[in-house]
Amino acid sequence: MRTVKEISKLTGISVRTLHYYHEIGLLPPTAVSEAGYRLYDDKALETLQQILFFREFDMPLKEIGAILGNPDFDRDKILRSQKRMLEMKRERLNQMISNIDGILKGEKEMDFTVFSTEDIEEICKAALANMSEEQQELAAEQYGGRENYEKRLMELMSTEQAQKNMEKMVEWYGDKETCMDVATHPLSEQVTAAYGKRFDAVQKKLMGKKGTDVNSFEVKEIVGEYEFVAKQFFRLKNMEGFMLEMAKDYRNNQALREYVDRTEGEGTADYLADALEAFYKK
Repeated sequence: MRTVKEISKLTGISVRTLHYYHEIGLLPPTAVSEAGYRLYDDKALETLQQILFFREFDMPLKEIGAILGNPDFDRDKILRSQKRMLEMKRERLNQMISNIDGILKGEKEMDFTVFSTEDIEEICKAALANMSEEQQELAAEQYGGRENYEKRLMELMSTEQAQKNMEKMVEWYGDKETCMDVATHPLSEQVTAAYGKRFDAVQKKLMGKKGTDVNSFEVKEIVGEYEFVAKQFFRLKNMEGFMLEMAKDYRNNQALREYVDRTEGEGTADYLADALEAFYKK
């Protein structure tokens, strides 16, 4: 068993933070000594490591608590997802360094490669592999077998429009390799759900400002938060291109416009588009 001070020294987390995690029920001590000292065993230390991994991506403590408290919590699956996310963060930093080196050398253009048939096949296989058994059975039933579903998926992703969409994705992700990596190594279901809830919450907050000047600080602050959460959720590099494409969808996608205005009130779709465009206006 280790004391708070020992845990603090071992992990670099302040004693005050550990006390706070105890107070909110996120990381209760394993035991409390007769003298009132908090004591932690190896399992508690492992939980703290999980918390720190999630905090690395600025996930709110409330969401972390919900994931750790989920009865279906799969430690190994979460660890694999966290490892992949950290690896991708490292790769993004390396790519940024590489881009800066390129700029310093006078290289101004990035080379984007269109997805080949082999690439599309790899993405489709990964999509199928990461579907739940129930989803796989449903798809097989609907398309007359798993192979038919995979074939249909290949056809849809090979269309000219799909290729154009994927070219945009390559631009948003920074390079083809990163885009492929994200497509073939999705986040775990639990982590995806947590980020999805954050994304929806910030979107609701922005919708609630309808009628407020889109150039005001309070609106731009929410759009900035929206961008930050979306970047983590979708794991993108070029957020401006992605967010402006969303704005375009709110203006031109009739089905989306009707749904947003019907559920959130007339004019909400246009307000979201205005807010996103104002944030990036030079």
